Formats: sequence, structure tokens, C-alpha cells
Amino acid sequence: MSKPSPSSRPAAAPSAPPPHTTLEDVAAIITGVLLVSVGVAFFKQAGLVTGGMAGLGFALHYATDIGFGLWFFLLNLPFYWLALRKMGGAFTFKTFCTVGLLSLVTELQPRFFHIDSIQAPYAAVVGGMLMGVGMLVLFRHRCSMGGLGIAALYLQQRYGWRAGYVQMALDCLILLSAFFIVDTDRALWSILAALTLNQVLSMNHRPGRYGG
Repeated sequence: MSKPSPSSRPAAAPSAPPPHTTLEDVAAIITGVLLVSVGVAFFKQAGLVTGGMAGLGFALHYATDIGFGLWFFLLNLPFYWLALRKMGGAFTFKTFCTVGLLSLVTELQPRFFHIDSIQAPYAAVVGGMLMGVGMLVLFRHRCSMGGLGIAALYLQQRYGWRAGYVQMALDCLILLSAFFIVDTDRALWSILAALTLNQVLSMNHRPGRYGG
């Protein structure tokens, strides 16, 4: 019996990429949080609303004058149970640290960073991009901004649904509230901001494309 030629032999399965180190995870969380916090500052200055728990945090901030950071932290508390059960302890711990750090940074940010004026279209597009890239960094290190991001990542892991599209669908429901909170122009720019954010995720966070 003749031996199979080298070209007919099955290719070796690619080795799994090495996991991120703890130092890399810490650096990624800081990077992602800082990028998202700048996007939050753009949205706050322009009076925009976004989707997810951040969107609900903005809505409650505008309605009560209580800081966005505090609302964002409190709104995420119920979702840690789902994260712990479905995504594991490491994911839950990193997400808790991310949410806590973002809440703190957004409250302290006015001491270091102030915007006098920003146009709503620019805030919607650039702020949405900054938040999307920041969330992408967090997703690739198996953590999130909590809330609906946890549900979106779970559905992607369980069923292969793209996290960006899942998040976009849920955000659309939340963004309907923008028409009752801000004027129509800002509500429409808020929708553009959410579409920009989630398009960044859907293009760059596909199942099987990234490992680590």
C-alpha cells in the first residue's frame, strides 16, 4: 500500500492562542474604560442618550441630576448573577471591576477633562466610535460593561449570534425612551450614536474570528 503524499495528509489543527496574562487584562480594562469614558463625556455634553445600561444611566441622570456613574453602577448589580452562572467567575470579576472603574472615572472626569461645546452630530459619531472601540477591547479580554453586554456575550457564546447585532436590537428598545427625555433632534442623534457604536462591534467582534 502506497503512503499518502504530503499534500494529501490532513493539516494539523491550529493550536489554541495563549490566554491573556493578568497584566494584559488589567491594561485592557484601563484602556477600554478610558475610551468609553471619553465617549460618555461627549454624550453628556451634547445631551445624548445611548443604549444599554449606559442609556438608562443617562436617562436617570437627566431626570434626577444624580451622577451618571452612580446610576450606572447600581443598574448593573442585578446582572452579575447571570454573569456568574453563565459566563464564569473570571468574567464576572473582570466585569465588576470594569463597571466600578467606569463609574468612578465618569464621576471624577470633570476634574481633569472639560468640554465647553460639542455639536450633537460629532458627539454621536465620534463618541459612538470611542465607546464601541472601548467595548471591543473589553470584549476581547472576556469582560464587558455589564448589563445588556453580559446578555449579548452570552447569546453569542451559546448560539453564535453576533454580540453587536444583539446589543443593537436591545438598544433600539431602550432608545425609544430618548424621545420622552430629550428633544426630537437629540433623540435622532442618539439613535445614530447607538448605530455607530454597535456597527463597530458587529464588524470587529465576530464568533471564531478572534481568540485569546
